[in-house]
Amino acid sequence: MELKNNNEGIQGKISVVTGGVGYLGASLCLQLLKKGAFEVRTLDDIRCSSTWPSSLLSQAGVVSILGDITNKKDVEKALRGADCVFHIASYGISGKQILQTAKIDKVNIDGTRLILDVCLKFGIKRLVYLSTNNVVFRRKEIVNGDESSLPYLPLDDYTDPYARSKAIAEQLVLKYNGLPFRDNGGCFYSCAVRSAATYGPGEDNIFPRIVNYAKLGMLLSKVGDANVKTDWVYVDNLVCGLLLASIGLLDNKISERKGHPVAAGQSYFISDGSPTNTFEFIRPLLESLEYDVPKASLTLPSALVFGKIFRVLYTILYPFLNISWLPQPLILPAEVYKIGVTHYFSLQKAEEELGYKPIVSPQEGMAAMIWYWQDRKRRNVDRPKLYAWLFCVFGLSALIVVNLLPDIGPVRAIALFIFRSMRNVQIASCIVATVHISEAIFAWFLAKKVDSVNARGWFWQTLLLATFSLRLLLARAGPVV
Repeated sequence: MELKNNNEGIQGKISVVTGGVGYLGASLCLQLLKKGAFEVRTLDDIRCSSTWPSSLLSQAGVVSILGDITNKKDVEKALRGADCVFHIASYGISGKQILQTAKIDKVNIDGTRLILDVCLKFGIKRLVYLSTNNVVFRRKEIVNGDESSLPYLPLDDYTDPYARSKAIAEQLVLKYNGLPFRDNGGCFYSCAVRSAATYGPGEDNIFPRIVNYAKLGMLLSKVGDANVKTDWVYVDNLVCGLLLASIGLLDNKISERKGHPVAAGQSYFISDGSPTNTFEFIRPLLESLEYDVPKASLTLPSALVFGKIFRVLYTILYPFLNISWLPQPLILPAEVYKIGVTHYFSLQKAEEELGYKPIVSPQEGMAAMIWYWQDRKRRNVDRPKLYAWLFCVFGLSALIVVNLLPDIGPVRAIALFIFRSMRNVQIASCIVATVHISEAIFAWFLAKKVDSVNARGWFWQTLLLATFSLRLLLARAGPVV
């Protein structure tokens, strides 16, 4: 069954997008308005962390409601009078969030249950739930998997709390499908869209970590065999899949075989339909930014050792996980499995029942990503690799300790062994200070010509890192110098 009228069930209707200020949710909101929605509302409690400014959505006509999807009053305020709900909001997809099990369960399971209950209370007929293909991923190879042959896992077998919570929530969503409304006729229809890893300009979970690691020279190795393949989905393709799923829940889309709307109670894998190796997928982006592409490769067991070390370390640091200065873990076991084990899925069901076809090719999607990240790089201060930071920070700290603090510990003894006398240490310190200060001043004036917005950032970075920072500014300046 092909759903050709892509505005059906959207034009003139009220839609609510939970998590609508996030990267994917904002894209969905704008597309709903473009297709003639009467009103689009978002329910979010984290406006400031989104790559989409709330003012941009407001100017487009989106009604942003600040609230918590686990708070009944907030949910009722957002959902009252809605025709369709797109439940996008979730927590714990990657990095430090993966370790926060209690919050993951509260948002992903309790929040979903509350939204379902409010839909029944208000007689909202349609709900599309954003799930993940990891709800059926057993850490073993899946090749062209389909919805009918892959059952949910026992709860203890999931790779991480996020995948487990999404599986529980998805089963709740599908269990509620077909329930009658409490106060009027008709019944509730719901479905789940199982997304692959998402990418696109402004994606704010996966690619900022990858690019930051590459920038610092910390992307040292690939994981797994070169033949490992996984699915990716460009944001516009995923939005298309979500909209088609909402159309598939309409009363006039009754399936003769099923006796109810074609998408009701169903789950659908959505991706670009072009599985590829993760490191080959990101290669064009890293090369366009002039960052090193990892050449060495770790076996899956070796990568898991590193993942488990980081999991133990960050579990110890659990009280500080929400503090911004604590960096993201390099990799965690769940992420090792996701990039190191082949798992990709068939689009046949989505194609046949929803009429889904990717509207953006992987090449076009990556080209948009490259443009976005190149522009972002131009507008920010280039950062030297990690070894430069460590060398300068520890070196300058050692000189300060030797010159200004009492003779405590081995630092002064090491300095005297290298420089032979305190006078030589002081002369070396003066030379280092002069170089750092003069290069910082030069960086300030040069940046005023070639990157005036970030002139202050270039000054302070060069004051700390000297030549390591200045050479990046000189490379940006090019013929201007």
